[in-house]
Amino acid sequence: MTVMSGVQNYRAIWISDVHLGTRGCKAEFLLDFLKNTESDYLYLVGDMIDGWRLRRSWYWPQAHNDVVQKLLRKARKGTKVFFIPGNHDEFARDYLDFNFGEVVVLNETIHQMVDGRRFLVMHGDQFDGVVKYAKWLAHLGDHAYTIALAVNHWFNWARRKLGYEYWSLSAYLKHKVKNAVQFIAKFEEAMTDVARYRGVDGVICGHIHHAELRQFGDICYGNDGDWVESCTALVEHFDGRLEILRWTETRQLSLFEDHMAASP
Repeated sequence: MTVMSGVQNYRAIWISDVHLGTRGCKAEFLLDFLKNTESDYLYLVGDMIDGWRLRRSWYWPQAHNDVVQKLLRKARKGTKVFFIPGNHDEFARDYLDFNFGEVVVLNETIHQMVDGRRFLVMHGDQFDGVVKYAKWLAHLGDHAYTIALAVNHWFNWARRKLGYEYWSLSAYLKHKVKNAVQFIAKFEEAMTDVARYRGVDGVICGHIHHAELRQFGDICYGNDGDWVESCTALVEHFDGRLEILRWTETRQLSLFEDHMAASP
C-alpha cells in the first residue's frame, strides 16, 4: 500500500462522530488527518463532542483540545467550516446560526457539488427511532458501547501479544445487530427517503459509525463514519467525485498503538 505524502487538497470534507471527551476518541489520528488535508469546505457532521459522557465524568486530554484549536485555525485561515450538532452534542443546537470563531452552527445545510448536485447534510439522529422515541434506551446503548470499547481494548492487547492483527469487537457486534434487526427504523432508507422528499440529489450524514457511499435509486447516500474505530472521512474531489478516506489504511497507522496510548 502506498502511503500518502504531502498535504492533500479537496473541495469538501465531511467528518463526524469524533466523540471528543471520551477515551475511545482517536484524537491523535484526527490531528494527523487535519494536518495533512486542506479543503474549501469542512463539515463537522455531529457528535464532535460527547456531552453525554462529559456530564458523567470529565476527560479532556491535550490532544482533544488540539483538535478544537486546529479546527478553529482552519476556519480563521479561510476554510468554510460548518458545525451541525448531533445527539451527543445537542447542547450546541441552542446556538443555531451563531458564528463561533468563523465556525457556523447549523441544524442542517445543503452542499452543492462542483457538478451541480445538491446534497442534504445532517447528523441523522432525527431519523433514528431509538434516539427520537426512547432516549433512555439510547443512553443505555451508549453505556453498552463504552463497555464494548473497554473490552475491545484488553481483547486486542491479548491479540497483539499473540501476534494477531487488530480486530474490532464493537464493530463486529454492531454489524451483526444491524443485519438481524435492519438497524432500528432502517436508518439508511430513512435518510434517503428524506432526501428524496426534500428534492435533493443525495444526503450526507453520520450518527451510526458506519462509513458508506452508495446509490439508493436516484439518491446518493453518504455516511462519513467515525473517529472512534474506523477513522474515516468523506471527501469531494475537485472533479465532483466522492470518496471515503480510511485514514489508518492511508497512513498505515496502527490502531494497536493508539489503544495502548489511550489506556489510563
